[in-house]
Amino acid sequence: MAYDFSTFKKKIQGVEDWIKRELSGIRTGRATINLLDGVTVDVYGAKSPLNQNASVTIEDARTIRISPWDKSLIPAIEKGITLADLGVSTSADGEGLRVIFPDLTTETRMKLVKQAKTKIEEAKVSLRLERSKVSKDIDDAEKNGGMPKDDAKRHRDEMQKMVDAASKSFDELGVLKEKEITS
Repeated sequence: MAYDFSTFKKKIQGVEDWIKRELSGIRTGRATINLLDGVTVDVYGAKSPLNQNASVTIEDARTIRISPWDKSLIPAIEKGITLADLGVSTSADGEGLRVIFPDLTTETRMKLVKQAKTKIEEAKVSLRLERSKVSKDIDDAEKNGGMPKDDAKRHRDEMQKMVDAASKSFDELGVLKEKEITS
């Protein structure tokens, strides 16, 4: 009997998408629009993502320009960025805001690398939880007589190969992010 790994593969892809989003939100020495993805703005009493209220562009290597569609939102956007605690400073003018990325100190870089490693470990924990669920399904099918022992072993080996490949991919993403932060 063949085991259907399609749900497991979707879960792995979901974890991989999550880790990519999380790592893109960790700041490096350069200005990146992705850093502002988690910023929410209080717009007329409701929380709304920044990118739904303003255009966001990169001015230079250390500066992002935010041009709100409604100029009265400038203070709310500034507050949202401050509350997000991204380690950046803001400067408002009549047309919008500038988000300025300060130079990273060695200590800050090490904290960011540690944060990235923590996110990678969280992704691996999620992956292991999904592996446990699939392993339990295979064990149950084997116990109930719906799957021969040889097939169960083959499916466990196949599952482990997928987990190892995903884990290696997460590690590679972590190494790339570490290089980005430290360079």
